[in-house]
Amino acid sequence: MRGTRTDARRRRHMRVRKRVEGSAARPRLAVYRSNRYIYAQVIDDDAGRTVVAASSQEKSMRKKTLSTDTAAEVGKLVAARASEAGIDTVVFDRGGFPYHGRVKALADAAREGGLKF
Repeated sequence: MRGTRTDARRRRHMRVRKRVEGSAARPRLAVYRSNRYIYAQVIDDDAGRTVVAASSQEKSMRKKTLSTDTAAEVGKLVAARASEAGIDTVVFDRGGFPYHGRVKALADAAREGGLKF
């Protein structure tokens, strides 16, 4: 029996997470993309807490449809919030999604915003 697309994405995510782990010195920038929104979190896996988060569900972006432009706005927003929290380097966790389109746009915008990964 074949699994669903979601099951396949979760398997890919577990393969990525075997190697990618965030710490206090270099937290993990985790991305989740749904059909309607995109979310980004900077996570300290040692402490088990989210340091910074941003999403396209925020009030300023809620009316916009999800596109690469919206994903780029979320990337800039998470980078700005991370720099306010004193974070400049992260490790990127694409969440099992292909590094393409909206995920790539978020990552590129986060790099432009000052995050190093």
